[in-house]
Amino acid sequence: MSTQTETSPEPRDSILARWIRRAGFDDERDFVLRVVQPALVGMIDGTVSSLAPIFAAAIASNSHTALLVGLSVALGAGVSMGWSEALSDTGEETGRGSALVRGSITGGMTTIGGLFHTLPFLISNINHALLVAGIVVAVELFTIAWIRKRFLEVSMRSSLLVVTVGGAIVLAIGVGIGSS
Repeated sequence: MSTQTETSPEPRDSILARWIRRAGFDDERDFVLRVVQPALVGMIDGTVSSLAPIFAAAIASNSHTALLVGLSVALGAGVSMGWSEALSDTGEETGRGSALVRGSITGGMTTIGGLFHTLPFLISNINHALLVAGIVVAVELFTIAWIRKRFLEVSMRSSLLVVTVGGAIVLAIGVGIGSS
């Protein structure tokens, strides 16, 4: 019968817990409040809010226009969300950490969330670009759901349902406006 020794590999959560402590966080809850939550807010906003303008531009015109709209939405939203997060809470009362750090995380993830499904519009064929962008959006929404499950202990089914419904509503708005 084997017993665990100091050389035995540790479970993933233990490795994460060790990394969290080394990074200067008190525990996983502290890490969630200061990093995961601001990152999720940004990722959700960047992914979902940019769908309508990007897909409307793609359907109404062409890949190049959708690319320009997507880049401007991702960058503009990243600045706006970063600023909003930094100015909305100093972190002193809530214990959420530095406003500058949270704002940077939120803004950066908002930008990334909008950029991933913008990049397929580098493909000049609009139908191919829309297909690839749709696949990228599905991966983004799955990633958001997984992060919510892992760190916020929300069921995967519930999380997928919520983020997919939100994404579908915004996508439908973009398709409707782009088709008019």
